[in-house]
Amino acid sequence: MFMVQHTLLSEDIAHARFACDISRCKGACCVVGDAGAPVSKKEVAVLNKAYSQLKDGLSAEARDMVSAKGLVQESGDQKLELSCVSTGECVFVQYTDKGVATCAIQNAFYKGEFDWEKPISCHLYPLRIKKLSGIEWINYEYIPTLCSAACDRAEKEGIYLADFLKKPLIRRYGEAWYEEFVAACEHIRAMKAEYSKNPRNESSIGGPRNESSSGELPEKTGLEDINKGINNAAPKN
Repeated sequence: MFMVQHTLLSEDIAHARFACDISRCKGACCVVGDAGAPVSKKEVAVLNKAYSQLKDGLSAEARDMVSAKGLVQESGDQKLELSCVSTGECVFVQYTDKGVATCAIQNAFYKGEFDWEKPISCHLYPLRIKKLSGIEWINYEYIPTLCSAACDRAEKEGIYLADFLKKPLIRRYGEAWYEEFVAACEHIRAMKAEYSKNPRNESSIGGPRNESSSGELPEKTGLEDINKGINNAAPKN
């Protein structure tokens, strides 16, 4: 884990390569899963507005689902999620003539017909956010059926997840946070590269190797600040 301001992030976020390849995955993240996209209470009003404006372009089953169960449902842990149809698609899914699942809200946004792009959880995927003791924990949710095409493309083109998600991360946390985040990712990658080259020598980046770590990174990647951060931070809402 590493810390950026008042957020904790799993270290694999710094190393992961990811760049959506929708021509291969066919928009699977809008279709595959056992629940709808997580949404916040603050997003419900704009989602209802989007549905009222866009419902005529959605499937009949999607409209029936919203009429029967509502646009947003409460999950077992009292969190909110978008409704899905019986085959798993989000109610906002629209298919292209090539069978690619796309988001009706995002389509309207790109056309200048709606002023909000999509739920932040969708925009940030494959990152997932959880809150614990007022601190946001960000994890990389790698699901092979959803992410393998994006990972293949990113490996070929050299695209890091941290760079690919620049826009939604700035949308969520702001420019200053994102700059700190990128710097932290670059530092973690440099540290790993240095220890890989000199596993038994002192590193100019990270200090002496911990002999019990079997070649892994030392713990100094932000973990030493976690307790301090949790105890002393005044997290933003």
